Amino acid sequence: MLSHDRVWAAIDALAERYSLSASGLAKRAGLDSTAFNKSKRLASDGRPRWPSTESLAKIIEATGASLDEFMALLNRKPDDDALPVQHPTVPLVGFAQAGAGGFFDDSGFPVGHGWDLIELPAQSKAGSYALKVHGDSMLPLYRDGDVLIVEPGATVRKGDRVVVKTNAGEVMAKVLERQTARSVSLVSLNPEHPNRELPVAEVEWVARIVWASQ
Repeated sequence: MLSHDRVWAAIDALAERYSLSASGLAKRAGLDSTAFNKSKRLASDGRPRWPSTESLAKIIEATGASLDEFMALLNRKPDDDALPVQHPTVPLVGFAQAGAGGFFDDSGFPVGHGWDLIELPAQSKAGSYALKVHGDSMLPLYRDGDVLIVEPGATVRKGDRVVVKTNAGEVMAKVLERQTARSVSLVSLNPEHPNRELPVAEVEWVARIVWASQ
């Protein structure tokens, strides 16, 4: 029998499965961050408050879960074995591809289809993607074959490790030293490679590195 408690338990289980809190799930689905708070599950007079079908549709779409997956969570019994946590997958892009035209939009997000996919670490956000390091230009911090999770649109500050793409198609991983209205100053990860001072007009995008596989 469908019950108020089971519906909310399924929402909590879906959030947990995708390494989200209830409020994080609501935000990812474009809802108010408090929509799934426990305090919102009962009305002021104690009557049960049910989530709308629109809200359910949005969280299923936002996590990439299937309707069957949500129904399985809905029909779980308290003593059922917990379903394994699943993380969304993200595109895996090579630095050569990142530097070529047509692979990214103006904000630094990959476009198109046919990418290899890897599992997104729990601490990363939707919209992130992976870059695979080639060569030794980023030693000793990043080695050939390491995977960097990049988050376009994230606020970058002095000292952050970032990936920068220039209008000429050069893609580099550096440490942000300073960013002004006129220029971007970058410190090389490898002391054998020079630091860079780039005019803002020559920078296509800057994206923060939020995780590395080493």
